[in-house]
Amino acid sequence: MRAPQPAPRPGVDRRRLLGALTGLPLLGGGLAGCGPEEEIRTPDEPLDLSVFWWGGNRRADATEKALRLYSQQNPRVRFKVTWQSLGGYYDRLATQATGGNVPDLFQIDDTLLTEYAQREILLDLSPYVTDNRLDLRGLPQPLARYGQVDERTVAVPAAQTNVALVYNRDLLRRLRVPEPQAGMSWRDYTRWAVRVTRASGRRVAGTMDPSGDYRALWLWLRAQGSEFYQGRQLGFSSAELLDWFEFWEVARFDGATPSASLIELADTGEPARQLVVTGHTAASFAWSHQFAELQRETDEELAMIALPGTPAAQWPRASMYWAGFRGTRRPALVAEVINFLTNNVAAGRILGIERGLNPSLSVRRFVTDAVTDRPGKELVALGAGLADLMGPAPAPPPRGHARVRALLIAAAESIRSKQAGARSATSKFMAQANAALAA
Repeated sequence: MRAPQPAPRPGVDRRRLLGALTGLPLLGGGLAGCGPEEEIRTPDEPLDLSVFWWGGNRRADATEKALRLYSQQNPRVRFKVTWQSLGGYYDRLATQATGGNVPDLFQIDDTLLTEYAQREILLDLSPYVTDNRLDLRGLPQPLARYGQVDERTVAVPAAQTNVALVYNRDLLRRLRVPEPQAGMSWRDYTRWAVRVTRASGRRVAGTMDPSGDYRALWLWLRAQGSEFYQGRQLGFSSAELLDWFEFWEVARFDGATPSASLIELADTGEPARQLVVTGHTAASFAWSHQFAELQRETDEELAMIALPGTPAAQWPRASMYWAGFRGTRRPALVAEVINFLTNNVAAGRILGIERGLNPSLSVRRFVTDAVTDRPGKELVALGAGLADLMGPAPAPPPRGHARVRALLIAAAESIRSKQAGARSATSKFMAQANAALAA
């Protein structure tokens, strides 16, 4: 069944969702009824499982086909599927919760993973991982670890992604400017961007300004030996953040980036608004699994490489996860279906690389060998190039991460619009971010 149109208000209404979920009787002081090992199945009983995810038509078609394959192999299992765009997704999940219709299996990202886990909303998958009913041995260890909260596996990566620099290859050819190179320093990158801006007669800026992009800041910090988070606190100092903001102030002064108003349009992260596809910059920052979607938004040939700086700052990241609801009546079946979506080669071929690279390395090889389209090959090449160079994975972001992301964007925008100086914006961010993490 196709989902109805998404709710008109985009974004994550975290307060409403968590209030709805934590108000369910099943979550008040522990689950009633059967636990994972007490699940009772009569021989002829149909097994219904609800599944919910966000994405477009391509993702929906592939996911539904993979689930149908599971049902063909397990005829008693029937899936009730619902999907929609990311805008309004978490609001929809809240509505399902208040109506007593929480999906058994659903998609989630690392913005709220830790928060859901610590509020006992997510099913603990650790018992199934321990006895390999949910087999994660074929995943890169850092990728598998990125689904653990408080040493419990609460979600399994649906695919792997990386932060990427996406650039307009056709534009650079016309301007006779060389393409950016993987491994270049941030300073060399902004110099390259200034060169692009000047070569275009300032009609196109060299790069999107990522001063409010937590992904770029996180990799910049890791390259210097710091982290974005340490437990439930920020992992960097005011001085480090001020260096970041001032670095981009210099880049703006030199002409590497476009106007503040254009940057704010792209700060939403929506692929259609990224300045590399709207023609306002030669390069933007994105998740590697978004590359095919970005390419569909423009007739220009795009390409991508890893972000500037050392590749050791990167780690295998989950583009999104599969997680189960703690109140599901069929926890073992939830784990079984996640295992199928993760490790079954035929399912992997159906799912392809729309969410990113397959999490299982053995399945990934079968899938990537069959990729023939250029955007897909770009994704595969980036993943292969980084595979042996990435560093260890940090813990997933703590509770309050969504608020911290919004505060960083607000701080960067206040500096760009000259509503605040870099020092005052830094001080305000540090105070508000620490308060959000402590709440």
